[in-house]
Amino acid sequence: MNPIKEKSKSLENNFLPLKKMYPKSYNKSKTSPYTKTRVILMNGTEFESAWFMHQFARHCDNQEILDTLAIVRRQEQQQQKRISCLKPLNESILETTIAYEQLAVDLTAVLARHDKNENNIKALNFALLEDFDHLYRYANLLKMDKDEDADMLVGKFTEIMPGRPTVAEHRYPSDDVKPHMVAENADLYSKLVASTITAAEQQTMNYYMNIAQWYKNDLGRKLYAEIAMIEEAHVTQYESLKDPNLSWLEQWVMHEYCECWLYYSAMNDESDANIKKIWTEHFKMEVSHLKAAAKLLKKYENKTFESVCGTGEFPQLLKLGGNKDYIRKVLGDTITLTADNTHEKPDYKEIKKIPDSHRYFDYQKFMSGDPEKNPSHLVIKKAIERLGQDYRYQDSDHPVKELRNRKQDNTKIARTK
Repeated sequence: MNPIKEKSKSLENNFLPLKKMYPKSYNKSKTSPYTKTRVILMNGTEFESAWFMHQFARHCDNQEILDTLAIVRRQEQQQQKRISCLKPLNESILETTIAYEQLAVDLTAVLARHDKNENNIKALNFALLEDFDHLYRYANLLKMDKDEDADMLVGKFTEIMPGRPTVAEHRYPSDDVKPHMVAENADLYSKLVASTITAAEQQTMNYYMNIAQWYKNDLGRKLYAEIAMIEEAHVTQYESLKDPNLSWLEQWVMHEYCECWLYYSAMNDESDANIKKIWTEHFKMEVSHLKAAAKLLKKYENKTFESVCGTGEFPQLLKLGGNKDYIRKVLGDTITLTADNTHEKPDYKEIKKIPDSHRYFDYQKFMSGDPEKNPSHLVIKKAIERLGQDYRYQDSDHPVKELRNRKQDNTKIARTK
Protein backbone atom coordinates (compact mmCIF):
# COMPACT_ATOMS: atom_id res chain seq x y z
CA MET A 1 0.00 0.00 0.00
CA ASN A 2 1.33 3.40 -1.05
CA PRO A 3 -0.99 6.20 0.17
CA ILE A 4 0.34 8.81 -2.24
CA LYS A 5 -1.00 6.68 -5.11
CA GLU A 6 -4.47 6.25 -3.62
CA LYS A 7 -7.45 8.15 -5.00
CA SER A 8 -8.81 10.83 -2.68
CA LYS A 9 -11.35 13.62 -2.40
CA SER A 10 -10.29 17.20 -2.95
CA LEU A 11 -9.09 18.82 0.27
CA GLU A 12 -12.18 21.05 0.59
CA ASN A 13 -14.51 18.03 0.55
CA ASN A 14 -13.14 16.38 3.70
CA PHE A 15 -14.97 18.37 6.38
CA LEU A 16 -17.27 16.51 8.77
CA PRO A 17 -20.75 17.83 9.66
CA LEU A 18 -21.37 18.16 13.39
CA LYS A 19 -23.67 15.13 13.45
CA LYS A 20 -20.76 12.91 12.31
CA MET A 21 -18.45 14.30 14.96
CA TYR A 22 -20.39 12.57 17.74
CA PRO A 23 -20.20 8.82 17.08
CA LYS A 24 -21.64 5.85 18.92
CA SER A 25 -19.36 5.10 21.88
CA TYR A 26 -17.88 1.67 22.42
CA ASN A 27 -19.26 -0.65 25.12
CA LYS A 28 -16.65 -0.65 27.87
CA SER A 29 -17.66 -4.14 29.06
CA LYS A 30 -17.66 -5.88 25.69
CA THR A 31 -15.14 -4.01 23.55
CA SER A 32 -11.66 -5.44 23.02
CA PRO A 33 -8.97 -3.74 25.14
CA TYR A 34 -7.02 -3.15 21.95
CA THR A 35 -9.94 -1.25 20.42
CA LYS A 36 -9.77 1.01 23.48
CA THR A 37 -6.01 1.43 23.11
CA ARG A 38 -6.35 2.19 19.38
CA VAL A 39 -8.84 4.93 20.25
CA ILE A 40 -6.31 6.47 22.63
CA LEU A 41 -3.47 6.12 20.13
CA MET A 42 -5.38 7.74 17.27
CA ASN A 43 -6.67 10.48 19.58
CA GLY A 44 -3.06 11.25 20.50
CA THR A 45 -1.99 11.11 16.87
CA GLU A 46 -4.58 13.73 15.96
CA PHE A 47 -3.60 15.90 18.91
CA GLU A 48 0.03 15.77 17.81
CA SER A 49 -0.96 16.66 14.25
CA ALA A 50 -3.08 19.64 15.26
CA TRP A 51 -0.44 21.10 17.55
CA PHE A 52 2.36 20.52 15.07
CA MET A 53 0.41 22.50 12.49
CA HIS A 54 -0.31 25.29 14.96
CA GLN A 55 3.42 25.57 15.68
CA PHE A 56 4.18 25.49 11.96
CA ALA A 57 1.69 28.29 11.36
CA ARG A 58 3.35 30.41 14.06
CA HIS A 59 6.67 30.12 12.21
CA CYS A 60 5.40 30.68 8.67
CA ASP A 61 4.56 33.77 6.61
CA ASN A 62 3.56 32.06 3.35
CA GLN A 63 -0.16 32.65 2.75
CA GLU A 64 -0.78 29.55 0.65
CA ILE A 65 0.86 27.32 3.25
CA LEU A 66 -1.02 29.05 6.08
CA ASP A 67 -4.34 28.62 4.24
CA THR A 68 -3.71 24.93 3.63
CA LEU A 69 -2.59 24.40 7.23
CA ALA A 70 -5.82 26.00 8.44
CA ILE A 71 -7.97 23.73 6.29
CA VAL A 72 -6.13 20.51 7.15
CA ARG A 73 -5.87 21.42 10.84
CA ARG A 74 -9.62 22.02 11.09
CA GLN A 75 -10.24 18.59 9.60
CA GLU A 76 -7.72 16.99 11.95
CA GLN A 77 -9.47 18.65 14.88
CA GLN A 78 -12.78 17.22 13.70
CA GLN A 79 -11.23 13.76 13.56
CA GLN A 80 -9.82 14.18 17.07
CA LYS A 81 -13.19 15.24 18.52
CA ARG A 82 -14.86 12.30 16.82
CA ILE A 83 -12.34 9.83 18.21
CA SER A 84 -12.36 11.23 21.75
CA CYS A 85 -16.12 10.75 21.97
CA LEU A 86 -15.79 7.03 21.25
CA LYS A 87 -15.00 6.76 24.98
CA PRO A 88 -18.31 6.01 26.76
CA LEU A 89 -19.81 8.18 29.47
CA ASN A 90 -19.66 5.40 32.06
CA GLU A 91 -15.93 4.76 31.76
CA SER A 92 -14.19 6.16 34.83
CA ILE A 93 -10.96 8.15 34.95
CA LEU A 94 -9.09 5.14 36.35
CA GLU A 95 -10.55 2.69 33.83
CA THR A 96 -9.39 4.96 31.03
CA THR A 97 -6.01 5.25 32.73
CA ILE A 98 -5.55 1.47 32.69
CA ALA A 99 -6.14 1.56 28.92
CA TYR A 100 -3.60 4.38 28.57
CA GLU A 101 -0.95 2.33 30.35
CA GLN A 102 -1.79 -0.88 28.50
CA LEU A 103 -1.29 1.07 25.27
CA ALA A 104 2.00 2.47 26.55
CA VAL A 105 3.23 -1.01 27.45
CA ASP A 106 2.13 -3.01 24.42
CA LEU A 107 2.70 -0.30 21.81
CA THR A 108 6.23 0.29 23.10
CA ALA A 109 6.97 -3.43 23.14
CA VAL A 110 5.66 -4.16 19.65
CA LEU A 111 7.51 -1.19 18.14
CA ALA A 112 10.76 -2.27 19.81
CA ARG A 113 10.32 -5.86 18.65
CA HIS A 114 10.17 -4.85 14.99
CA ASP A 115 12.55 -1.87 14.85
CA LYS A 116 16.16 -2.20 13.69
CA ASN A 117 17.42 1.15 14.95
CA GLU A 118 19.50 0.42 18.06
CA ASN A 119 19.00 3.90 19.52
CA ASN A 120 15.22 3.59 19.16
CA ILE A 121 15.17 0.10 20.65
CA LYS A 122 17.18 1.14 23.72
CA ALA A 123 14.88 4.10 24.33
CA LEU A 124 11.74 2.02 23.89
CA ASN A 125 12.92 -0.77 26.20
CA PHE A 126 14.01 1.73 28.84
CA ALA A 127 10.67 3.54 29.03
CA LEU A 128 8.74 0.28 28.61
CA LEU A 129 9.69 -0.86 32.11
CA GLU A 130 8.55 2.46 33.55
CA ASP A 131 5.14 2.46 31.89
CA PHE A 132 4.83 -1.17 32.97
CA ASP A 133 5.32 -0.04 36.56
CA HIS A 134 2.77 2.75 36.15
CA LEU A 135 0.17 0.19 35.08
CA TYR A 136 0.85 -1.72 38.31
CA ARG A 137 0.53 1.40 40.52
CA TYR A 138 -2.74 2.52 38.92
CA ALA A 139 -4.12 -1.03 39.06
CA ASN A 140 -3.58 -1.05 42.83
CA LEU A 141 -5.30 2.32 43.15
CA LEU A 142 -8.21 0.93 41.11
CA LYS A 143 -8.48 -2.10 43.36
CA MET A 144 -8.51 0.04 46.50
CA ASP A 145 -10.80 2.83 45.30
CA LYS A 146 -13.21 0.87 43.08
CA ASP A 147 -12.69 -2.76 44.12
CA GLU A 148 -12.14 -3.46 40.43
CA ASP A 149 -9.62 -5.90 38.96
CA ALA A 150 -7.51 -4.35 36.22
CA ASP A 151 -6.74 -7.75 34.67
CA MET A 152 -10.31 -7.80 33.34
CA LEU A 153 -9.80 -4.39 31.74
CA VAL A 154 -6.60 -5.47 29.97
CA GLY A 155 -8.22 -8.75 28.91
CA LYS A 156 -5.36 -10.63 30.60
CA PHE A 157 -3.24 -9.85 27.54
CA THR A 158 -0.85 -7.74 29.62
CA GLU A 159 0.64 -8.77 32.94
CA ILE A 160 0.31 -6.40 35.89
CA MET A 161 3.28 -6.43 38.28
CA PRO A 162 6.15 -4.09 39.26
CA GLY A 163 8.53 -2.73 36.66
CA ARG A 164 11.35 -0.28 37.32
CA PRO A 165 9.87 1.38 40.44
CA THR A 166 8.35 4.78 39.74
CA VAL A 167 10.32 6.27 42.61
CA ALA A 168 13.52 5.35 40.73
CA GLU A 169 12.39 7.10 37.55
CA HIS A 170 12.99 10.68 38.68
CA ARG A 171 16.13 11.60 36.71
CA TYR A 172 17.86 14.88 35.95
CA PRO A 173 15.97 16.23 32.89
CA SER A 174 18.85 16.47 30.42
CA ASP A 175 19.73 12.81 30.99
CA ASP A 176 16.55 11.96 29.09
CA VAL A 177 17.72 13.66 25.87
CA LYS A 178 19.04 11.10 23.36
CA PRO A 179 20.92 11.31 20.04
CA HIS A 180 18.64 11.89 17.08
CA MET A 181 18.47 9.87 13.90
CA VAL A 182 19.52 11.24 10.51
CA ALA A 183 16.36 11.01 8.46
CA GLU A 184 17.98 10.53 5.07
CA ASN A 185 19.83 7.45 6.35
CA ALA A 186 17.11 6.09 8.63
CA ASP A 187 14.80 3.21 7.85
CA LEU A 188 11.24 4.34 7.15
CA TYR A 189 9.88 2.09 9.89
CA SER A 190 12.28 3.66 12.42
CA LYS A 191 11.04 7.11 11.48
CA LEU A 192 7.45 5.97 11.93
CA VAL A 193 8.37 4.45 15.31
CA ALA A 194 9.80 7.74 16.59
CA SER A 195 6.79 9.71 15.35
CA THR A 196 4.23 7.24 16.70
CA ILE A 197 5.69 6.77 20.17
CA THR A 198 6.21 10.52 20.61
CA ALA A 199 2.55 11.19 19.84
CA ALA A 200 1.37 8.34 22.06
CA GLU A 201 3.45 9.34 25.09
CA GLN A 202 2.54 12.99 24.60
CA GLN A 203 -1.13 12.00 24.73
CA THR A 204 -0.54 10.20 28.03
CA MET A 205 1.39 13.17 29.38
CA ASN A 206 -1.43 15.54 28.41
CA TYR A 207 -4.05 13.30 30.00
CA TYR A 208 -2.20 13.13 33.32
CA MET A 209 -1.38 16.84 33.22
CA ASN A 210 -5.08 17.66 33.17
CA ILE A 211 -6.76 14.79 35.02
CA ALA A 212 -5.07 14.94 38.45
CA GLN A 213 -7.28 17.81 39.61
CA TRP A 214 -10.44 15.81 38.92
CA TYR A 215 -9.53 12.73 40.96
CA LYS A 216 -11.60 12.30 44.11
CA ASN A 217 -8.94 11.73 46.77
CA ASP A 218 -5.55 13.14 47.68
CA LEU A 219 -3.54 9.97 47.09
CA GLY A 220 -4.90 9.59 43.57
CA ARG A 221 -4.25 13.25 42.76
CA LYS A 222 -0.68 12.92 44.00
CA LEU A 223 -0.10 9.70 42.04
CA TYR A 224 -1.27 11.28 38.80
CA ALA A 225 0.98 14.29 39.42
CA GLU A 226 4.02 12.11 40.10
CA ILE A 227 3.55 9.85 37.08
CA ALA A 228 2.81 12.87 34.89
CA MET A 229 6.37 14.02 35.57
CA ILE A 230 7.71 10.69 34.29
CA GLU A 231 5.58 11.00 31.16
CA GLU A 232 7.18 14.41 30.59
CA ALA A 233 10.56 12.66 30.78
CA HIS A 234 9.40 10.05 28.27
CA VAL A 235 8.24 12.68 25.80
CA THR A 236 11.61 14.42 26.19
CA GLN A 237 13.34 11.15 25.39
CA TYR A 238 11.18 10.15 22.43
CA GLU A 239 10.96 13.51 20.69
CA SER A 240 14.75 13.76 20.85
CA LEU A 241 15.00 10.65 18.63
CA LYS A 242 13.46 12.47 15.66
CA ASP A 243 15.63 14.36 13.16
CA PRO A 244 15.26 18.08 14.00
CA ASN A 245 17.02 19.15 10.79
CA LEU A 246 14.04 18.45 8.54
CA SER A 247 12.28 21.54 7.23
CA TRP A 248 8.77 22.35 8.46
CA LEU A 249 7.32 21.10 5.18
CA GLU A 250 9.31 17.86 5.33
CA GLN A 251 8.10 17.33 8.88
CA TRP A 252 4.53 17.96 7.76
CA VAL A 253 4.77 15.34 5.03
CA MET A 254 6.15 12.86 7.57
CA HIS A 255 3.33 13.64 10.00
CA GLU A 256 0.69 13.00 7.35
CA TYR A 257 2.39 9.84 6.13
CA CYS A 258 2.55 8.51 9.69
CA GLU A 259 -1.16 9.20 10.14
CA CYS A 260 -1.90 7.32 6.92
CA TRP A 261 0.14 4.37 8.16
CA LEU A 262 -1.52 4.35 11.58
CA TYR A 263 -5.08 4.62 10.25
CA TYR A 264 -4.45 1.95 7.64
CA SER A 265 -2.99 -0.27 10.35
CA ALA A 266 -5.97 0.42 12.62
CA MET A 267 -8.56 -0.34 9.95
CA ASN A 268 -6.83 -3.65 9.18
CA ASP A 269 -6.57 -4.59 12.87
CA GLU A 270 -9.94 -3.39 14.16
CA SER A 271 -12.55 -5.88 15.44
CA ASP A 272 -15.33 -3.34 16.06
CA ALA A 273 -17.21 -2.85 12.76
CA ASN A 274 -18.50 0.62 13.67
CA ILE A 275 -15.06 1.91 14.64
CA LYS A 276 -13.42 0.25 11.64
CA LYS A 277 -15.61 2.43 9.40
CA ILE A 278 -14.27 5.50 11.18
CA TRP A 279 -10.64 4.42 10.74
CA THR A 280 -11.34 3.82 7.04
CA GLU A 281 -12.93 7.25 6.56
CA HIS A 282 -10.08 8.94 8.38
CA PHE A 283 -7.48 7.08 6.33
CA LYS A 284 -9.05 8.45 3.15
CA MET A 285 -9.00 11.95 4.62
CA GLU A 286 -5.33 11.58 5.53
CA VAL A 287 -4.45 10.56 1.97
CA SER A 288 -5.85 13.92 0.86
CA HIS A 289 -3.85 15.72 3.59
CA LEU A 290 -0.67 13.91 2.58
CA LYS A 291 -1.06 14.93 -1.05
CA ALA A 292 -1.63 18.56 -0.05
CA ALA A 293 1.53 18.64 2.08
CA ALA A 294 3.58 16.86 -0.61
CA LYS A 295 2.41 19.35 -3.24
CA LEU A 296 3.57 22.30 -1.12
CA LEU A 297 6.91 20.59 -0.42
CA LYS A 298 7.49 20.26 -4.15
CA LYS A 299 6.36 23.80 -4.93
CA TYR A 300 8.32 25.69 -2.27
CA GLU A 301 11.38 23.50 -1.63
CA ASN A 302 11.56 21.52 -4.89
CA LYS A 303 11.68 18.31 -2.85
CA THR A 304 9.66 15.21 -3.63
CA PHE A 305 7.46 13.10 -1.42
CA GLU A 306 9.93 10.27 -2.04
CA SER A 307 12.77 12.31 -0.53
CA VAL A 308 10.95 12.07 2.81
CA CYS A 309 9.14 8.72 2.58
CA GLY A 310 11.20 6.67 0.15
CA THR A 311 9.01 4.76 -2.28
CA GLY A 312 6.03 5.43 -0.03
CA GLU A 313 5.14 1.75 0.31
CA PHE A 314 4.03 1.06 3.87
CA PRO A 315 6.46 -1.00 5.95
CA GLN A 316 5.08 -3.60 8.34
CA LEU A 317 1.73 -2.47 9.70
CA LEU A 318 1.18 -1.83 13.40
CA LYS A 319 -0.71 -4.66 15.11
CA LEU A 320 -1.44 -4.29 18.81
CA GLY A 321 -1.43 -7.37 21.02
CA GLY A 322 0.19 -9.04 24.01
CA ASN A 323 3.96 -9.05 24.53
CA LYS A 324 4.35 -10.95 27.79
CA ASP A 325 7.50 -12.94 26.93
CA TYR A 326 9.26 -9.92 25.45
CA ILE A 327 8.47 -7.75 28.47
CA ARG A 328 9.65 -10.42 30.89
CA LYS A 329 12.97 -10.62 29.04
CA VAL A 330 13.45 -6.84 29.10
CA LEU A 331 12.61 -6.82 32.82
CA GLY A 332 15.17 -9.50 33.56
CA ASP A 333 17.88 -7.90 31.42
CA THR A 334 17.52 -4.15 32.06
CA ILE A 335 15.61 -3.46 35.29
CA THR A 336 18.59 -1.74 36.98
CA LEU A 337 19.44 0.68 34.16
CA THR A 338 19.31 4.44 34.47
CA ALA A 339 20.01 7.21 31.95
CA ASP A 340 23.38 8.96 31.76
CA ASN A 341 24.22 11.92 29.52
CA THR A 342 27.18 13.18 31.53
CA HIS A 343 29.68 11.51 29.22
CA GLU A 344 30.51 12.03 25.55
CA LYS A 345 28.00 9.43 24.40
CA PRO A 346 24.54 9.56 26.02
CA ASP A 347 23.50 6.06 27.03
CA TYR A 348 21.81 3.85 29.61
CA LYS A 349 23.96 2.51 32.43
CA GLU A 350 23.70 0.14 35.35
CA ILE A 351 22.87 2.13 38.47
CA LYS A 352 25.80 0.54 40.33
CA LYS A 353 28.25 1.75 37.66
CA ILE A 354 27.50 5.46 37.87
CA PRO A 355 29.55 7.48 40.38
CA ASP A 356 28.19 8.60 43.74
CA SER A 357 28.60 12.20 42.57
CA HIS A 358 26.26 11.70 39.60
CA ARG A 359 23.46 14.27 39.35
CA TYR A 360 20.92 11.43 39.37
CA PHE A 361 21.42 10.96 43.10
CA ASP A 362 21.20 14.70 43.84
CA TYR A 363 18.00 15.00 41.80
CA GLN A 364 16.56 11.91 43.52
CA LYS A 365 17.28 13.41 46.93
CA PHE A 366 15.69 16.71 45.91
CA MET A 367 12.60 15.27 44.21
CA SER A 368 11.83 12.27 46.40
CA GLY A 369 13.30 13.09 49.79
CA ASP A 370 12.11 10.10 51.72
CA PRO A 371 10.99 7.54 49.07
CA GLU A 372 8.71 5.95 51.67
CA LYS A 373 6.51 9.06 51.34
CA ASN A 374 6.31 9.10 47.55
CA PRO A 375 2.74 8.68 46.21
CA SER A 376 3.77 5.82 43.93
CA HIS A 377 5.10 3.91 46.94
CA LEU A 378 2.24 4.87 49.29
CA VAL A 379 -0.32 3.44 46.85
CA ILE A 380 1.30 0.02 47.10
CA LYS A 381 1.91 0.29 50.85
CA LYS A 382 -1.76 1.10 51.48
CA ALA A 383 -2.90 -1.65 49.10
CA ILE A 384 -0.80 -4.19 51.04
CA GLU A 385 -2.23 -2.95 54.34
CA ARG A 386 -5.80 -3.18 53.07
CA LEU A 387 -5.64 -6.30 50.89
CA GLY A 388 -2.96 -8.28 52.70
CA GLN A 389 -0.72 -8.14 49.62
CA ASP A 390 -0.42 -6.01 46.51
CA TYR A 391 -2.73 -6.47 43.52
CA ARG A 392 -1.11 -8.28 40.60
CA TYR A 393 -1.96 -10.28 37.53
CA GLN A 394 0.96 -12.46 36.48
CA ASP A 395 1.27 -15.81 34.74
CA SER A 396 4.25 -16.93 36.84
CA ASP A 397 6.79 -15.57 39.32
CA HIS A 398 8.24 -12.15 38.57
CA PRO A 399 11.42 -12.52 36.46
CA VAL A 400 13.29 -10.25 38.88
CA LYS A 401 13.78 -11.95 42.26
CA GLU A 402 13.88 -8.65 44.17
CA LEU A 403 10.37 -7.80 42.95
CA ARG A 404 8.63 -11.05 43.89
CA ASN A 405 7.63 -10.09 47.44
CA ARG A 406 3.96 -9.13 47.31
CA LYS A 407 3.95 -7.81 50.88
CA GLN A 408 6.71 -5.21 50.50
CA ASP A 409 7.28 -2.56 47.84
CA ASN A 410 10.92 -2.37 46.75
CA THR A 411 12.06 1.27 46.63
CA LYS A 412 15.79 0.52 46.29
CA ILE A 413 16.19 -1.47 43.08
CA ALA A 414 17.30 0.69 40.13
CA ARG A 415 17.58 3.68 42.52
CA THR A 416 20.40 2.91 44.95
CA LYS A 417 23.81 1.31 44.55
